[in-house]
Amino acid sequence: MAYRISEDCISCGACEPECPVSAISQGDAKYEIDEDACIDCGSCAEVCPVEAPKPV
Repeated sequence: MAYRISEDCISCGACEPECPVSAISQGDAKYEIDEDACIDCGSCAEVCPVEAPKPV
């Protein structure tokens, strides 16, 4: 299972440096997670102020 960033994302960038496999990048409207690279660690969800990263 991987994580996906919901539309609740406020593009604060808190999640990107927390990802141990660099699966998070800035998209057009919000940050995005490469689900193929995601290792389901939950580090992004732990630091998100709006709880945008959710398990798929």
